Amino acid sequence: MDTDSGSDTGTGTGTGKPSGTVWRSPGTGRRSTRALRVRSSAALVTMTVLAVLLVPPLVRLDQQAVDLSAKLLPPSWAHPFGTDDVGRDLLLRCVYGLRVSLLVGAAAALTATLIGTAVGATAGALGGWADRALMRVVDTVSSVPHLLLGIFVVAMFRPGVWPVVVSVALTHWLSTARIVRAQVLSLRARPYIDAAVSGGASRWRVLVRHLLPGVLPQAALAAVLMVPHAMWHESALSFLGLGLPTHTASLGTLIQSARGSLLAGQWWPTLFPGLFIIVPTLAVAGLAGAWRERINPRRRSELML
Repeated sequence: MDTDSGSDTGTGTGTGKPSGTVWRSPGTGRRSTRALRVRSSAALVTMTVLAVLLVPPLVRLDQQAVDLSAKLLPPSWAHPFGTDDVGRDLLLRCVYGLRVSLLVGAAAALTATLIGTAVGATAGALGGWADRALMRVVDTVSSVPHLLLGIFVVAMFRPGVWPVVVSVALTHWLSTARIVRAQVLSLRARPYIDAAVSGGASRWRVLVRHLLPGVLPQAALAAVLMVPHAMWHESALSFLGLGLPTHTASLGTLIQSARGSLLAGQWWPTLFPGLFIIVPTLAVAGLAGAWRERINPRRRSELML
């Protein structure tokens, strides 16, 4: 009897040893990449918050102090980001500018989220002619470019923080309204909503007790994603000279005041304020992506396939 014929079965090598093939889930690499992205984004957001909160009280320097003998110095140990056209330290100016831009972005995002949530929840809960009328208003406002409408709003006021907040908020509540309305329409089809209505609950009670808690995670996610978007719009308005006053350090005003330096070959007054806009935007987007996958498990499972 040939005893060697069965030893090769299932090995694929003819030596009786395992082939060494290791089967791994196709989602393993993606999960590790996602975890690395979340950790990096969380570290960047933490560094941004700490810089905004701790640098101004700890660094006893005047970010408006002018030193014409040190103007437009390139990055060095004494000035890691260099100096601007009047000798002010760019690192300190960028931190103060980020502080103002974050304030404007957070205030505008919160206001826009409140407006969008109120409009979307009302449209989804009432339905009928009220839903159609509110959605036509949303479509009408959406047909106007955001930046053009923002310029129109902010031009009616003097340059300042709150006109920019109002301008950005009034032009960025539309997406939140659509998201909240879609979520409310989805929740209205749930059995527990039918049970509440059958039990005699009014529309107001159903909206407050059952529908609004269900849309809060989506609304909060929209608010977080809107903060960097509002920062970009503030920077665009300030760059055009319609946002914050030029003496106020924001990322937009820093880039606006550095245009002449860039044309003269000094790149650092423009590069570092721009990085202070891009890096927090990428960090918030990374955390928001993980948050979206957590509140939407179905999407997360589809991404792992």
